[in-house]
Amino acid sequence: MLGRLLNPSETRGGFQQLWGSGALFARQTASGTSVTQDTSLKMSAVYAAVRLISDTVSTLPVDQFIRLEGSRVPFRPREQWITSPSTELPRTTFWQQVMVSLLLDGNAFVHVRRQGDGQVIDLSVLNPKKVMPIRRDDGQIEYRTGYGNAVLGSNDVLHLTELLLPGDLRGVSRIEQASESLGLGMALEEYAARFFGNGAYAGGIIEWPGEISEDQARTLVDSWESGHKGLRRSHRPAVLYGGAKFQQATVDPTQSQLIEERRFAIEEVSRIFRVPQFMLGVASPGSVSYSSVEQQQLFFAQHTIQPYVQKLEDAFSALLMNDRSFLKFNLNSLIRADFATRMAGYSSALAAGWMSVNDVRSLEDLRPVDEGGQYRVPLQNVPLTDAPVVTIGEKAKAAQALTSAGFTGDSVASLLGLDVQHSGLASVQVQPTPEAGE
Repeated sequence: MLGRLLNPSETRGGFQQLWGSGALFARQTASGTSVTQDTSLKMSAVYAAVRLISDTVSTLPVDQFIRLEGSRVPFRPREQWITSPSTELPRTTFWQQVMVSLLLDGNAFVHVRRQGDGQVIDLSVLNPKKVMPIRRDDGQIEYRTGYGNAVLGSNDVLHLTELLLPGDLRGVSRIEQASESLGLGMALEEYAARFFGNGAYAGGIIEWPGEISEDQARTLVDSWESGHKGLRRSHRPAVLYGGAKFQQATVDPTQSQLIEERRFAIEEVSRIFRVPQFMLGVASPGSVSYSSVEQQQLFFAQHTIQPYVQKLEDAFSALLMNDRSFLKFNLNSLIRADFATRMAGYSSALAAGWMSVNDVRSLEDLRPVDEGGQYRVPLQNVPLTDAPVVTIGEKAKAAQALTSAGFTGDSVASLLGLDVQHSGLASVQVQPTPEAGE
């Protein structure tokens, strides 16, 4: 589809000549590993972090809203691309591609296809390795791509960045910036795999008394490796002859703190992607409890997901035809408490009068009920429509008490703001009326 969207007949310089960031080439780290966006995903912790964040964002409900008189209300009819942004991919897959591009490359380039009136009809996430933003002499930004060397204008591309340095057009990739930390983690994984693949103790020195030829030494080593190298041959008994001795030279994994180093590598990934460690399957003994996990989940929602959601809302709201409307992701599912806590919160909200029964039922995905939209007055717990009656009743009780104490009716009515007329007779509890005395 990209070949149809982008103009392959555009004659420009080769894409390799345009690319200048070096992201297409593997970077050799001090640990001896090559770290790229593709190879970094082979590290289990990186793969887990990318899947966690991208899956979380892509499954959030999203809708179009407009603000009327200070209240946020759904905008209807909403634009079709919000429900189906891509004609080829499901909605969740599209948002997942946007997030994976941001998480690995630090940039997301979305090709926008419009119809004649400017309405968006299709969105496609471009491979960030094949797009380079360039500022022209007139100050406009164009995007040179590796799709047939096509050049797209700023109106045709929606560019999102994760971290943008001042003066730059292209965002910073966390994979490139943290390549040394990730390279060390990848080296530890490879070392552990080779360690156990070689039988967990293959390294050593065979001492042979006297002289030995090169061919004899090679035969001796090959014979040893064929019988003992590899996981399936580990711990097999060995027989040395001719006075030969074997001295193990491999460092014990416990002494080399291999397990601790690998745990630290996962902690580095957790720090780089700002993901709580327990979400990557790592938990130090005694450090995880129900309350701490709940707080870390809130941290994940507020400090990991919320910044990405805000970027998506700001960027994609610019595509809406109605410039007063905006895109909004619903994060309620991430900060949703347990059943008992939710019920306690709903009870307080109902008693305080700022939520109705139908408001609560809507948050719990239940159908509204008749008369459930009424808001109740605190303490009295009555509908707002009956609040004036309740107020008059309370004032009447106060007036009765005051007149019984001997206060005049007019003064009591004026004090309580009652627009009623008094008979002028004293209360029967203070002085009987003439009729009563007869």
